[in-house]
Amino acid sequence: MKLRILFIILLALPAAAQQPLILNARLDTRSVAAGLEREFTALVNSLAGPAWIGYAFAVVPGRGQSCCYSAESCCRGCLLEGSDRASPRAPQAGPVRLEAPSHHVALFRVESRAVGKIRTVSQECELDAGGLPFYWLTGVNPAESVTLLAAQVSAAGPEDRERSRLREGAVAALAAHADPSADGALEKFLLTGQPASLRERAAFWLGSARGRRGYEILQRVVGEAPSDRLREKIVFALSVSREPEAVNAMIAVARSDKSARVRGQALFWLASKAGKKAAEAITEAIENDPELEVKKRAVFALSRLPADEGVPLLLQLARTNPNPAVRKQALFWLGQSKNPRALALFEEILLR
Repeated sequence: MKLRILFIILLALPAAAQQPLILNARLDTRSVAAGLEREFTALVNSLAGPAWIGYAFAVVPGRGQSCCYSAESCCRGCLLEGSDRASPRAPQAGPVRLEAPSHHVALFRVESRAVGKIRTVSQECELDAGGLPFYWLTGVNPAESVTLLAAQVSAAGPEDRERSRLREGAVAALAAHADPSADGALEKFLLTGQPASLRERAAFWLGSARGRRGYEILQRVVGEAPSDRLREKIVFALSVSREPEAVNAMIAVARSDKSARVRGQALFWLASKAGKKAAEAITEAIENDPELEVKKRAVFALSRLPADEGVPLLLQLARTNPNPAVRKQALFWLGQSKNPRALALFEEILLR
């Protein structure tokens, strides 16, 4: 009998561990197992004064800790009211985590029966609610959480500073979800007709947080996006993707995008990937792109490669490229590198 009770307690521990330590709050725990959106909406509509609502969700693998830190020390707590500073409680030594947290917490600040702020922290973060009511929701279905956050994005209204921050918080929280439905929600935010800033945020999170599926969506839409600015943002999102094939997608943009500016940006971000493929694509642009500004951008991209990759290519350009503007750019960036091989070239030129 005692073993059976212990087993039940152990089964309950993971769920209990998902709730962070909530300080300075009038805490009310509620189950939403019957349906998150309905219960959440009813709760928001009942709150005339300010309050916080929170719940835990499984986070994409590898997502790091997210909390609040002060300039003086690395505290475990976070003030929810007044500022985004760390809690004034003295920092406490805690166990060192060997793995990234498995759950994060979605936090909604509600006032006048409307959501005004959404933020995400990891489950170890201690929260100081500033004396406000705090409603902790249990039994949250991950797909329903994605739906709820997507609805908050769509309901954010015209783009002003306050609404923009609300939308950004909702998209960031949604993108952190391990549930695959988050991929489809972010893909919808990329569609024509959505606000430009939303499309750009969706592109970023698809590249930085959504793994293989995020890369596949970006690779498909980068050639279709009508806006040069959006294609630039998608290229950046590809540059932060961990998928190896993202380099190929960036090379395709650098070779064939109709905009010289977008091609140049693709070369710029290719340099952050380094490697043989990136270096070959950059040097190919110097040789073949019809726009001088793209060639100059490509020379700059070579300067951003690791020294053992970029400096030999810049030296070769400075010595042999037939275009004087390219040679001049190569010499300029070699000078900035302060590399001994670059200094030897300058000495050779000056002593001729």
